Amino acid sequence: REISASPTSFRLTEKFVLLLVFSAFITLCFGAIFFLPDSSKLLSGVFFHSSAVETNTRTGTDSDSNVAVGTDEKILTKIRKDHEKALVEAKDTLQKRPDEIKQDIQDEKDKVLKEGKGGKDYNNLPVIEYVRPPGATGHEPSDPETKERRTKIKEMMTFAWDSYKRYAWGSNELRPVSKQGHSSNLFGSIKGATIVDALDTLYIMEMFEDFDMATEWVEKNLDFNVNAEVSVFEVNIRFVGGLLSAYYLSGKEVFRRKAIELGEKLLPAFKTPTGIPWALLNLKSGIGRNWPWASGGSSILAEYGTLHLEFMQLSKLSGNPAFAEKVMNIRKVLNRLDKPQGLYPNYLNPNSGQWGQHHVSVGGLGDSFYEYLLKAWLMSDKTDEEGKKLYYEALQAIETSLIRKSSSGLMYIAEWKGGLLEHKMGHLTCFAGGMIALGADGAPEDKTGHQMEQASEIARTCHESYARTSEYSKLVQK
Repeated sequence: REISASPTSFRLTEKFVLLLVFSAFITLCFGAIFFLPDSSKLLSGVFFHSSAVETNTRTGTDSDSNVAVGTDEKILTKIRKDHEKALVEAKDTLQKRPDEIKQDIQDEKDKVLKEGKGGKDYNNLPVIEYVRPPGATGHEPSDPETKERRTKIKEMMTFAWDSYKRYAWGSNELRPVSKQGHSSNLFGSIKGATIVDALDTLYIMEMFEDFDMATEWVEKNLDFNVNAEVSVFEVNIRFVGGLLSAYYLSGKEVFRRKAIELGEKLLPAFKTPTGIPWALLNLKSGIGRNWPWASGGSSILAEYGTLHLEFMQLSKLSGNPAFAEKVMNIRKVLNRLDKPQGLYPNYLNPNSGQWGQHHVSVGGLGDSFYEYLLKAWLMSDKTDEEGKKLYYEALQAIETSLIRKSSSGLMYIAEWKGGLLEHKMGHLTCFAGGMIALGADGAPEDKTGHQMEQASEIARTCHESYARTSEYSKLVQK
């Protein structure tokens, strides 16, 4: 008996075959998209050479057509090799454990991120033998009064720190009245100034849980890749100084890495004719300038003179001598200049290398320059003889020309403008009592006792300024 296929069953078979063909075609297309390398170049190459063949056919140039065909064969050979290489890499990847694949992906992300941030790898710094400073923690004073004071100071720190954590965590500072975070323009868009500046205090006060929290924030959130203008001086003393202190106390590498990274971003500030740095610097563009109010575009003594300690340590920790060279050049410029009555004016033009307005102050605009001369000598284990000489000569000039006594017997440090004294001492000058006491041990010609007496009298004047202001306020309120 003859059996004929029904039309319906034939159509189903035909549909099934067509579906298989269509599926194979889709698979081939997706394979071409995802596995063939340089597909955009391939397409452009094929288009170019097909156009070349067409052009050669029109012009009848058989030799050129043969060259184009040979080139096409080379392209196909390259495609075959690249395809085989891609398959081998895919097989190797599939043989790895999931955690290894995740690590490879993370490494690629880190590589791209690093290249986007300038390509510098701060994880491969020179090996430094870390030595923990003795006596930083783990000691209790035996004197009951000292112990009580110590406890009170820690209590005050804890109160301030807890309030910052609660109301302004991650901001540069806390506004205590409004209880809101605030970020000053001095730091551009860098955040966390209070966190970094407090690291050493947290460690010394043995507030280790808070120190670890701050360390984690630094590692995860402290970012210097900003397109913003910053104060070189403020960023140096708060961030670079804070990071260096934290490193030397704890030995944690994250602080060394971050300090060196930021230090390198500050180096363009020194690109002036004299090497005296600009006050303000855009961290992305490297363009610097000075404060518009500063005596004809001058740099300020307390700003360019308050980089030495940090930059010397950056050279030591990074192996890069550029940091130390920059700040040692500042001394060379100052040594070449004539100092009026041995004093250092607050303004110096970074282009001409000449003093600006002849205004001398041990307070604002001048203060920490003198402090850093003394501490440069002390931090060098008293080997920086130049720093020592500059400090004691400056202190002698201050004593001769600026230190005076009021009619009531209070010692103060006046200001000097163009040869005339201004008989006033600002609040910022009050640090001088501590500075003079710190340097008294190394004073020349047996002046230790004399300088300790000066330090005591200046500190007393500052105390009286607060005490009398308080009394005056009470009288006004009555």
